[in-house]
Amino acid sequence: MNSVISYLLVLLSIATANVNSYFITVDAHAEECFFDKVETGTKMGLMFEIAEGGFLDIDVKIIGPDGKVIYQGERETSGKYTFAAHMGGVYTYCFSNKMSTMTPKVVMFNMDIGEAPSKDQDAAQAGATGQDDHNKLQDMIKELSTTLTGVKHEQEYMQVRDRIHRSINESTNSRVVMWSFFEALVLVAMIMGQVHYLKRFFEVRRVV
Repeated sequence: MNSVISYLLVLLSIATANVNSYFITVDAHAEECFFDKVETGTKMGLMFEIAEGGFLDIDVKIIGPDGKVIYQGERETSGKYTFAAHMGGVYTYCFSNKMSTMTPKVVMFNMDIGEAPSKDQDAAQAGATGQDDHNKLQDMIKELSTTLTGVKHEQEYMQVRDRIHRSINESTNSRVVMWSFFEALVLVAMIMGQVHYLKRFFEVRRVV
């Protein structure tokens, strides 16, 4: 029983090792790109969320090894896209902030790289019953790993949303305070002006 649990933990650690989370800052008029080298048929995924900056939007592009654009989005706030590699090679993920004049953007994103299809999968399926049980166990572990990865992504998403809402609340509070201060200054200026006007109005002018 202990050996089975140890085996499960090892496989889970291997399965989740290819889940990478990043926070980056993309300056105005700039573009940041990342690269992953995979084999044909590998399942890949990209999830992103704009945490700070401007209208919380950015341009996203995924390019294959042959230069083909797999996915492209403009002025997106968040998104999730999954696909299977149509050929082996280096895949490129780019976040572009070239449409912004002076505001940098903070981007949180995850790149999920699945396992490459096994070349001996058909041979393994034709094996003994013990081998079939082993394959079923691996499938269950992969499913559990996918579920854990989804939970992790949800937690990171909620953290980013909390960060965004906190930033919005702080910005709104600062604007309310500044507006209240401005209204107080205008009110004091109006009172002083009215007092001065009334004093001038009731002033008795002496004619020499």
